[in-house]
Amino acid sequence: MQYLLHHQQTERLLFRTIDEKDFSQWLKFFEDPRAHQYWVEEKETPEQECKKWYEKQQLRYARDRGGMNALIEKSSGKLVGHAGLLVQQVDGVTELEIAYSLLPAFWNKGYAIEAAHKCKTFGFENNFAGSLISIISESNLPSQKVATKNGMIIDKRTTYRQNPVYIFRTWPNSPEKV
Repeated sequence: MQYLLHHQQTERLLFRTIDEKDFSQWLKFFEDPRAHQYWVEEKETPEQECKKWYEKQQLRYARDRGGMNALIEKSSGKLVGHAGLLVQQVDGVTELEIAYSLLPAFWNKGYAIEAAHKCKTFGFENNFAGSLISIISESNLPSQKVATKNGMIIDKRTTYRQNPVYIFRTWPNSPEKV
């Protein structure tokens, strides 16, 4: 589980492995249509989607394919969302992705860039890859802004899991625009 940011922190966030006790809080992500409006996929009930999400993360952990970390707000102890480094296959190439998803109640408060920046720093400090990517829907302007603030640039357009996406990329010395 080398890619996990377990026990890492930022000014306002603690990173830890996911825990099923967070299920009821994270379920709110799947219940809010705004949270997944940019991603085209067959939807099930919010409960089924949340269950599948947890199963997928546990599988990633078990196979050392990275995974999302729970983001806990230090001041309140509340779950803010998830972020992490994920091993992905994009156009037949193995890449390491900076991924982040926040509960809508925590949008527009700087948590996404704070978490994404920590993932970037952690990935490069540990020499996990020569560059890191973020896979972002072409229509997801808020996530694109986070990637840009994290020193990422659009590397290419492609289709990923039937979604038109931009592959944002960053390198160890890319300047942030925080």
